[in-house]
Amino acid sequence: MSLGKRFRDITVAHFNEMLENAEDPVRLIDKYLASQSEQIRESERLLQQCLSHAASLRQQYVSAEQLKERREQQAMLALRAGEEEVARIALQEKMQQEEKATQYRALYDQSKMGIVELEEQLQQLKADFDEIASKRSYYIARLESVRLQQRMNERLRSMGTGPNPRMFDRLDERVSDMELTARTLREVRGQVREAWSAVGSAASQALEQELAKLRTKLKQEGWDKS
Repeated sequence: MSLGKRFRDITVAHFNEMLENAEDPVRLIDKYLASQSEQIRESERLLQQCLSHAASLRQQYVSAEQLKERREQQAMLALRAGEEEVARIALQEKMQQEEKATQYRALYDQSKMGIVELEEQLQQLKADFDEIASKRSYYIARLESVRLQQRMNERLRSMGTGPNPRMFDRLDERVSDMELTARTLREVRGQVREAWSAVGSAASQALEQELAKLRTKLKQEGWDKS
């Protein structure tokens, strides 16, 4: 594992820990995404500069290679023509262009390696950006779930302040007492009516007896209505 990859993993792990402990994770994510977006833009600008510089280096070493070959051909033509001094001058410039081509080729190869590394880092930045952006949607949904749960809890608490179930037990006992009282009163009234009825019957019998006695007395005195 490269040092850059290890550093990236540590950074992401640290960010995830901050995210879990944050009071407002969405704000933290937005802040991170803004910073990450700026880094991506800067990396893209740097990549374009590196590509332009690499193209320039390549042009330099390609031109040096072409000039080296041309001077070598010129040196051969000069030797064939017996112009040894001209051949030496051409070969000397050929050697200079060969060294220049080697130097620029090395710079170009080094630049290409840097470009590959920068492209990998840029891709990683974009992958991190997408990963954190997906977390933003997750935490927004998570916060909404918490808010809805809080509203449900408040609703349940407000429903819990209604009539106490024991209150219905007491009400049932009171109604039962009232029913028992009414039933007792009915029974008492019935007993009173029966008592008065019994008293009335006894009084009527006594009255008839008194009436019979009076008739007997009248007969004895010689008064007979019949």
